[in-house]
Amino acid sequence: MTTAAAETEKQDLNVLPAESFRVTEGVAQGDPLGFADELEPDDIYQVAPGTTPQRLVIETTAQGGVFRVAGPSPTGTPGHTVHLDSCLTLMDPSGFTFEALVLVEVEDDAAAAIYMLPLGQIAPDTDYRLVGIDRHAATARFAEAAMVSFGRGTRIALASGLQVPVEALKVGDKVLTRDDGARPIRWIGSTTLRAVGSFAPVLIRAGALHNSADLVVSPEQRLFVYQRHDDLGAGRPEVLVKARHLVNGTSVVRQEGGFVDYFQILMDEHQIIFAEGIATESLLIDPRTRAALPDEAGRAMGPGGRHARRKHHEYEVQESLLSQRDAAALLRRASGR
Repeated sequence: MTTAAAETEKQDLNVLPAESFRVTEGVAQGDPLGFADELEPDDIYQVAPGTTPQRLVIETTAQGGVFRVAGPSPTGTPGHTVHLDSCLTLMDPSGFTFEALVLVEVEDDAAAAIYMLPLGQIAPDTDYRLVGIDRHAATARFAEAAMVSFGRGTRIALASGLQVPVEALKVGDKVLTRDDGARPIRWIGSTTLRAVGSFAPVLIRAGALHNSADLVVSPEQRLFVYQRHDDLGAGRPEVLVKARHLVNGTSVVRQEGGFVDYFQILMDEHQIIFAEGIATESLLIDPRTRAALPDEAGRAMGPGGRHARRKHHEYEVQESLLSQRDAAALLRRASGR
């Protein structure tokens, strides 16, 4: 088993400042979103007109899973600690519910800023009733939103050459990896979630990235692409791209609605494996995702409790390089066989 590396892990979050989400009807009318202890159930909130999500970059370390604002981050002050205060359940006028996390940026033990991280779609000029306040679920939900997972039916390449549906895999099965040959599975997780917001899967249609069949993955799942020509402008042929950054409405789409069965594959090291014929990642354990794992997965990891940093972690492409163009089509051309 590998032990924790000293490097930090940076993550981009699209948040709304608390001041842009205020009570329009209820006990605390006029007040912005606040701490769990300050909130009143059944109050109705709205997003202020013209509000757009702000990019908050956080980093985590192995020291107790502390979150802090990374530098440079467009939002927040680098070095400030970020606490997960609570998980809220909001309901729109149609009765549809979704969750949102309250994040608090702290300086010298005082709140410097409060943010909302929606885990579902949120729009201006819409009433959202506060129907649930959970002070204990925020860490787990934050972790679950970052988990990399495969949808039911996804075929994974074994070292033997067999393509096996992810739900049929067993602990001990040897999976084909890009860098280390045959490696055994240490733990397989599964969960069924409402397919909404941050948990709605991404469907990569057959052929979109040279995949042999439709591929359904969680939004944070990263795909490994080797560019024969650096059409993306990444400065290197190898890139890791999150599935949600590839959505174009045609060959790569979000599947909202109903429920989704997700499966996670844990190995001794974070690996690049093959699903429906293309390269993608196994589950990465870091201070954020570890909170969503059961004890048995922690035992499978052994001492250290998280994966060490590997060379391919440097290949991740940020959303800013992918915006304003069809990244899926571009990468398909760049990696043409």
